[in-house]
Amino acid sequence: MSADERDDEELDQELEDTELAQADGEASANGEEPPPELSRKIRRRRRRTRPRSKTIAMKRLTREELRVGAAMYPPVDIPRPTNRSECAGEMRPCPWVACKHHLYLDINPETGSIKINFPDLEPWELKNTCALDVAEKGGITLEEVGEIMNLTRERIRQVEVRGLLKLKMGSPSPDELGAELLAGKKIEIN
Repeated sequence: MSADERDDEELDQELEDTELAQADGEASANGEEPPPELSRKIRRRRRRTRPRSKTIAMKRLTREELRVGAAMYPPVDIPRPTNRSECAGEMRPCPWVACKHHLYLDINPETGSIKINFPDLEPWELKNTCALDVAEKGGITLEEVGEIMNLTRERIRQVEVRGLLKLKMGSPSPDELGAELLAGKKIEIN
């Protein structure tokens, strides 16, 4: 970098600093909060560092592509774990990518489409490979969950709200529980 370019950058930085100081002074004089250092657009651009997930739709694959895929990855006869107690002691990263708790890919049972959550990584390069291992660690923030699943914090919040709503709809209300308890007591008394 030449001396002129460095001088230009220093002048630009000084100009930005004075503009921020003036804006900060004006905002504090008006009783408003100062503007953020970075605009939302720049912050948003910086958030996604990893490529988005990719989905492979089975119905869009040709017969030749399906045949080649089946030849490359024949079925494995090694018995895989059937429950959590067997799985907990297995090696990590988990080699069973087709498991429904594995974080590398998701398979839609209705369409057969495969969603690769981390297209830029291989399964053995993942820090966390099993959703059950993550759940055993305890509560974590939406940001951490988003990083583990390659989703945004907002999308994780939406999934959480939907899941809680489904749990609420499936469980009886406190009024129904109270009515059942009272009905049970009446039967016992008679």
